[in-house]
Amino acid sequence: MDAEGPRGSFRLLKGNPTTRLSPGGIRLYNFSKAAAVKAYELRTKNKAELTKQLEELKQELASLKVQKVAGGSAGKLTKISAVRKSIARVMTVITQTQRAQLRLFYQKKNFLPLDLRVKKTRAIRRRLTKHEASVKTVKQQKKDTHFPLRKYAVKA
Repeated sequence: MDAEGPRGSFRLLKGNPTTRLSPGGIRLYNFSKAAAVKAYELRTKNKAELTKQLEELKQELASLKVQKVAGGSAGKLTKISAVRKSIARVMTVITQTQRAQLRLFYQKKNFLPLDLRVKKTRAIRRRLTKHEASVKTVKQQKKDTHFPLRKYAVKA
């Protein structure tokens, strides 16, 4: 059976609907991805919903691993990586929202926890601030006021 795709036509193989041949005869696999969770959808949920979804995904991963040991189909094995990525996405969104809330909490405080501070480099962190670098001693201030830079022009 021939079908048309973005890179020309290809022939679908009988039996496995996810396998196809490219115009050059190379076997292509088009595994149907498990319904991967979207990060923007996760950001709309609260922490309780996210933790619940995380537990469900972990249970699903555990059952898939059991099926793998028992000798499951190839489709189940490919679903393992999709579920692992989904778990990672959920955990990432949880940590990002936590850190954002902590940043808001510590915004008006005098000190910021080390993990929320800007990383930069060790040398930059130890550098004087702009204000500290621009501060002049009393003696230098007096010198600047009493002996200002002379302004003159040379007549040609």
